[in-house]
Amino acid sequence: MAARGDPPEGTPEGTPGGGDDEYRSVVFDESFVRAARLQEFSAKERMGDHSHAVRRRDPAEKPAAGSLTPRRGSLQVLLLVLVIAVAFGTAVYVGVRPPYRPAVTRSAEPLRMTVIPLAPAGVVPGDDPERLLRQSPAAKFPTGASGIPLPLARRTPHFTENEVMTALTTAKDYLVASSVDPDVLTGAERLPVRSLLDPQQLAQFDASFADPADDGRHAPAGWLVRFDPEKVALADSAVHVRGTLRFAESTPGTIDVMSDHTFVYALRPAGRSAGEGEGEKAKRDASLFTVRRTLHFRFDRDDLPGHRAELLTSHVQAGPQACSTEASSTLTPLLAGARAKPAGPAGTDPYATGPPTAGLCGVLDSGAQPGG
Repeated sequence: MAARGDPPEGTPEGTPGGGDDEYRSVVFDESFVRAARLQEFSAKERMGDHSHAVRRRDPAEKPAAGSLTPRRGSLQVLLLVLVIAVAFGTAVYVGVRPPYRPAVTRSAEPLRMTVIPLAPAGVVPGDDPERLLRQSPAAKFPTGASGIPLPLARRTPHFTENEVMTALTTAKDYLVASSVDPDVLTGAERLPVRSLLDPQQLAQFDASFADPADDGRHAPAGWLVRFDPEKVALADSAVHVRGTLRFAESTPGTIDVMSDHTFVYALRPAGRSAGEGEGEKAKRDASLFTVRRTLHFRFDRDDLPGHRAELLTSHVQAGPQACSTEASSTLTPLLAGARAKPAGPAGTDPYATGPPTAGLCGVLDSGAQPGG
């Protein structure tokens, strides 16, 4: 029989008479509370209206303040913001850095070089360096590194804009070190050039100076511009330069830079400076020497962070020089007043912008010389 105060059917399951877990599951089940359609009036509400003890609840009604119901709307908004942020970040990453970077392992090729001396058509003109330059095609050339402007760097299918710029900058640094640096030009240094080469080409570079050979592999002039300091001195430290740089992606793992520049030097015999010796004659003993260098650089992903380059080909035309098959560790300019018997194709112009002339020896175009 039911106890006094108990329901006639006895204590139902899930009531305080049942287990604690069952009681809590009924009283504190929030999903049950939210789903309820009837809600008991408060004591204050019952005082004004005795007809109803409960009211029907609107399912859309917001829970009262302090309710334990989670704010699902705010959570969903937060998740949506996170998803959008991740998607945007991924898009930016993919746009800046190519997603596919093939690993390329290869060996550097030996440098292939062609060095063509250009003999003068007559006597090498001599004069004051400034006057010589005003009369030459190099009069309007910039000087030094300013004569090697960089093209606009653009990304390629497998290289970023920054990587392309690194390749162009390294090629320019090589040209400046090997064609403009006074210490390199006068034979005092080779390290500034050597330090910019792919390590696999260093043995060939060193052999070219230790044992020069006219074999298309070991001519020092294929690597840099260098004069014998016992015979030649710089009459003017400014080197006049004009030319272009271009780049292209050759394979998914390499980028090529092609350079074509003309360098003009004012030289005089070693051991003599303007104003010494024979007065006015000494001031007019300078002559111009022109070198056109067409180089092909290649960079892989190991070269770029190391700021070094692989030099594939080097085509050099330099004059005025005597045509000779004898290999030398330096260029051998003919200075003011000298002459040489020309041989080879006539009219080679190192100031031209077309493809370099092929041949073992050329004739310096008279229009390329001051007073010619």
